[in-house]
Amino acid sequence: MAKPALFAPLRLGKLELGNRIVIAPMCQYSARDGCMNDWHLVHLGHLAISGAALLTIEATAVLPEGRITYADVGLYDDATEAAMRRTLDAIRHCSDVPVAIQLSHAGRKASTEVPWKKSGQFPPDSPLGWQTEAPSAVPYDEGYLAPVALDRDGLSRIRKAFVAAARRAHKIGIDMIQLHVGHGYLLHQFISPLSNRREDEYGGSLENRIRFPLEVFEAVRDAFPADKPVTVRISGTDWVDDGWDIEQTIAFAQAVEKLGCDAIHITSGGLHPAQQIPVGPNYQVPLARAVKQAVHMPVVAVGLITEFEQAEAIVGTGDADLIAIARAILYDPRWPWHAAAQLGAHVRAPNPYLRSQPRRFKDLFESE
Repeated sequence: MAKPALFAPLRLGKLELGNRIVIAPMCQYSARDGCMNDWHLVHLGHLAISGAALLTIEATAVLPEGRITYADVGLYDDATEAAMRRTLDAIRHCSDVPVAIQLSHAGRKASTEVPWKKSGQFPPDSPLGWQTEAPSAVPYDEGYLAPVALDRDGLSRIRKAFVAAARRAHKIGIDMIQLHVGHGYLLHQFISPLSNRREDEYGGSLENRIRFPLEVFEAVRDAFPADKPVTVRISGTDWVDDGWDIEQTIAFAQAVEKLGCDAIHITSGGLHPAQQIPVGPNYQVPLARAVKQAVHMPVVAVGLITEFEQAEAIVGTGDADLIAIARAILYDPRWPWHAAAQLGAHVRAPNPYLRSQPRRFKDLFESE
């Protein structure tokens, strides 16, 4: 029997992945002053022994004001670095899974309440809020305050913050960086004409709107070791008329590939409250397929990929090179084990867990 495509190895730059299953970044809204704590240790620790090929740390703010909420993780000072190092060291003690980090700045969608409380955005004078920044002084939605439009000094400050976070990430042993250019956060706000109303060289044409994210990418790529991958996660469409779309995504993907991007992860939406998303299994796979046909770097598909045969078909037919799972692996933290069993493949498992292999799945596990 041919080896399932989902369990074929893949190289990202010089990073070897044992299969095509990626754990997507998932915000936990559980940090204190940007610092990871025991929740993150438990959350990431059990995902690190799931059998996936890559574990991605949640959206991590490069500045305090870049956090989505007051409870977001950051990597912008010695305290946040030390807290993340503690978590990463614990993971390394139990697993050799490669660990990526998603670096982000929330822009105009910052200064909000944690999602399960559903209280919207805090004003700058709130103990839990601060003044937001964006490409233009256009609020995200009704009830949101207008952000301050970034001037040249602001752009420089944020670009330097991404670089500083990248250097901290390398210092604590992170294997890969992913820049967040999706879900309506700052770098996405620059590329979409719905949120970018600038009249300087960072606004207007497609070339101008993608300029700042490309500058950030290039600066991070220069600051992170050449043998470690730097990738991008991008919304393939705003799902709003006259907004960011797949044709512009392809142009961006080709531009960032020329700068040395090692892979691109295609998600969608998040920029505008009027979005109309056709949610369903594989709903974002056509976006990934379109980008894959236009670039040479590996492409990651994500979004309601929950079934094993579904994931195998996405990779096996060439729609994408990898699949990312998020809520599915929270629900089933051994999803890669079960996928391997269903598809007749092998998967890495910690030595203390080897005896859990069901008898009907002979040679399912490979020891660490």
